[in-house]
Amino acid sequence: MIRVLLADDHSIVRAGLRRLVEESGDMEVVAEAADGREALRAVERDMPDVAVIDLSMPGLDGLEVIAQLHMLHPRLPLLVLTMHEEGQYVVRAVEAGAKGYITKQSAPEQLVSAIRKVIGGSRFLTDQAAEALALRIARGKGGQTPLDSLSMRELQVLRRLAMGATNREIAQIYSISIKTVDTYRARLLKKLDLRNNAELSRFAIQNRLIDL
Repeated sequence: MIRVLLADDHSIVRAGLRRLVEESGDMEVVAEAADGREALRAVERDMPDVAVIDLSMPGLDGLEVIAQLHMLHPRLPLLVLTMHEEGQYVVRAVEAGAKGYITKQSAPEQLVSAIRKVIGGSRFLTDQAAEALALRIARGKGGQTPLDSLSMRELQVLRRLAMGATNREIAQIYSISIKTVDTYRARLLKKLDLRNNAELSRFAIQNRLIDL
């Protein structure tokens, strides 16, 4: 049996995913997590064969969880299951170590086959995700947009600021100093040519980096 970890902050979503997984006949859900830190603990405790990770979770977000799991368990296949179809998320997730990327809308048709494919050592990307990744490669470094120029941590801080988190809260979430958060904020304003948090929030909304 393929041992699966499901990490999503919505219990109803997890219940639906569990049903899809367990109806496959060759898979079982051995752990569930409602936030990023719980997901990290679950991997250490239950040692799943594959981890299905939502990008938008409280505490550590999915990108950070993927990056940490890939560093700690480089052979563990990581599959992103998210409502975000934007190319930025696809590229960042793959860069962080994800082997697969599907949307929640496509989960009923694709989740089981995606799990089997990443377990087998291959990648699994939706058509939209594959196009976004190909576009990023085609653009190369010379054709980067301001959003492309952000590091993963800068993107994470941008999203937290746009969601209304204070510098202190962001520092606690990512175990960094408030001064470091201030530095990231200053870099964001400079790179994106913005003036304040309100404009950062507007930018994040326009680029569909946060859920309304």
